[in-house]
Amino acid sequence: MDIFGTLGPACYKREILKKMFSLGMTGIRINLSHVMLSECRDKIRTIRETAAEYSVEPKILVDLHGPELRIGKTDGLIKLSEGDEVSLGAKGIPLDEKIIANIKVNDELLLDDGKILLKVISESEAFVDCHVVRAGVLSSGKNIAVVGKRIAMDTLTREDIINIQDAAELGIYGVMQPFVKNMQDLLDVRKALDEAGGKRIKIYAKIENTEGVSSIRDFFGLCDEIVIARGDLGNSMPLWELPSVQKRIAAICRENNVPFMVVTQMLSSMEHCKVPTRAEVSDIYNAVADGAASVMVTGETAKGEYPAEVIRYLANTANAAIMESE
Repeated sequence: MDIFGTLGPACYKREILKKMFSLGMTGIRINLSHVMLSECRDKIRTIRETAAEYSVEPKILVDLHGPELRIGKTDGLIKLSEGDEVSLGAKGIPLDEKIIANIKVNDELLLDDGKILLKVISESEAFVDCHVVRAGVLSSGKNIAVVGKRIAMDTLTREDIINIQDAAELGIYGVMQPFVKNMQDLLDVRKALDEAGGKRIKIYAKIENTEGVSSIRDFFGLCDEIVIARGDLGNSMPLWELPSVQKRIAAICRENNVPFMVVTQMLSSMEHCKVPTRAEVSDIYNAVADGAASVMVTGETAKGEYPAEVIRYLANTANAAIMESE
C-alpha cells in the first residue's frame, strides 16, 4: 500500500519530511503546475536523504501540466466575495486565449476543484466578465472547468516535454498524466518518456472526465496505475454521482487486476484542523477496502498546517482497512 503526500511550502523542511516518512509516507508528488522540475533538484535530494533514514526508497511522482485547464500566474492571493464581478483574460485573472475563446455568456466556471463558482455575464475575444456565485480565495495555477463543455488542449505542453527529459535524468519514479481521455494520450506520454531515456518511468493515468471513465478499459496495458482524481472528475458531473463512479472504476480495476489510486480532498479539513472528520476517515477506509493500491493527499501536506498529522491519519486508516480485509 502506497501512502503519498504532496510537496509544498508546508513540508519543505527536512524535519517535517522525516516525520512524514516515519509515520508511513512511502512516496511524494511534485505538482509541476507551479514549478519546473529542474528547480526541484535540491528538494528531491532532501526527499531521498530523509526517506533513507527510515529505510524507505521514496516513490517520487511528478504531476504534468497536460491538457488540464488552469488559470495563469497571479500576484498573490485573490479574494473573491459573493456578488463581486471579476474578469478573466487580458484585463484580469490570467487565462489562456484558447480557453477564453470557448467561454460564452451564461457559462458557469468552476475553479479550484469547484470551491469557487463564477457565472459569465459578458464576453469578448480577449476576456470574459463574471459574477461570483460561490466565494473563495484563488491563487496561481488553480484548475478551471467550464460546466458542460470540453475544451481540447494538447496532450503534452512544451513544459511537459522539458520536465519529462529532467524526470529521466533525476530518476523520477512515475509521471501523472492529467485528463486522460483515450489511448493516444497515453501512447504520446510513453513515446515522450522513451525518447527521453525514461523507459522505466511509470505512467499514472488520471481519470478526470466522463470520457476517461468511458474509455478506462482501453488504458489497461498502457499505464501502470489508474488515478481516480476526484477534483475535476467531480466537476464533470453532478457531485452526488461521483461516489458511484468511483465505485465503478474501482470495480473495473479490481476485475482486471489493475492497481488504482484515490486522490483529492481525502483529509481536506486537516489543512486547518489537527483532527479529521469522521466522514474523511471513512472515505479513506472505504477506498482501501475497495482495493486501492495507493492513496494520496494534495493541499493537506503542500500548504496545510499539520502535514505530519495528515500522514499519520492517512497511513493508520489505510492500514486499519488492510488489516480488516486480511
